[in-house]
Amino acid sequence: MREVEFLVKRRFSFIAALLVFFAHAAVTNAPVTALDATPDDTARILAGLRPAPTSPLAPMTQDPAWQSHASAMNASWAELDQRQLSRARVWSLANLGTPSPVMFYMFSGPDFPNAEALFPRATTYVFAGLEPVGPLPDVIALPPAKLPAALGELRASLGNFLQYGYFITRDMGTDMRSGSFTGVLPVLYLSLARSGMTITGVTFLNLDGKGGTAPLKSGGKARPRGVRIDFAGPAGGQRTLYYFSTDLSDGGVGKSGFLKFCEKLGGGDSLLKSASYLMHVGGFSRVRGFLLANSATLVQDDSGIPLKYFEPGRWRLRPFGQYLPPIDEFKRHEQPDMAQLFAGASPVNFGMGYHWHASRTNILVADRVTGPAPPRQ
Repeated sequence: MREVEFLVKRRFSFIAALLVFFAHAAVTNAPVTALDATPDDTARILAGLRPAPTSPLAPMTQDPAWQSHASAMNASWAELDQRQLSRARVWSLANLGTPSPVMFYMFSGPDFPNAEALFPRATTYVFAGLEPVGPLPDVIALPPAKLPAALGELRASLGNFLQYGYFITRDMGTDMRSGSFTGVLPVLYLSLARSGMTITGVTFLNLDGKGGTAPLKSGGKARPRGVRIDFAGPAGGQRTLYYFSTDLSDGGVGKSGFLKFCEKLGGGDSLLKSASYLMHVGGFSRVRGFLLANSATLVQDDSGIPLKYFEPGRWRLRPFGQYLPPIDEFKRHEQPDMAQLFAGASPVNFGMGYHWHASRTNILVADRVTGPAPPRQ
């Protein structure tokens, strides 16, 4: 009985706090929406982290459903960080040298944690995937009775990522188009908060065929093609994440202006992981050519650019881990020359890609060189 009384009191205090907030909004004639909370407050609530004490979302932390969500996220993220992210950071600092300020991540979905772990010193991240941006996650508008299900749906959309370190495209197509929180924005919010970042601004964007962008107001009929999230790292300093919902096939990217937008940023470093081997087949030559022409360092697993496209003399190739044939779904994309390249490669202690276990992971680091590349090991 005491436990029931405790939960009732916690629920009552949460509702009472919300009533005070709504009453204040009514007196001031201010509309009560997610816009009353800062993007960072919203990100922290979704991530299971407490927002600022003065935030209109602070009362939500008294709800047992949110507390259960926070506990689950704390445990899951700690395991992910211990198993993968913290080890990737150490490996990156030891092996990737001087980074570029711009980082390109094609076929990314909302995978900010791996991008930041491998390229922690980038100041501009550019992501691209098929998944929609989605609207601003409106946490305040969510009825308290729906909170447990909504937070459960959010955790479910992260399930594969938290366990294996990558998102499955077909699952994202379902998870991010239904439920209380839709699109990639809630996951990006959560990931930034859990990575220790502070969101300082969010702007929806549309992209024209020449690579130009124009701000787009949220809530209108037009669906945003992209979003710009400005944020600060734990040590300060402003950084930017762009996500564009775009078809990266030759036909789609030729019309969208996305690669022209990227070209305006100059060269950068690139990441390719769990990329469905799309650049192994016809129809993705433009994005492959862009990465080969504009990457100073390219980090990938074998689902990225086939080995045969790295022209000798222009690239220094450094293998890490172990090359195994692709999983059954992609076994037709096996590369015998990769097995030769990876003979005697340095081991890695974290997973990346479809062979997500550290003992089965292959990572290829391709560095652009000005002179002849050294012979392959």
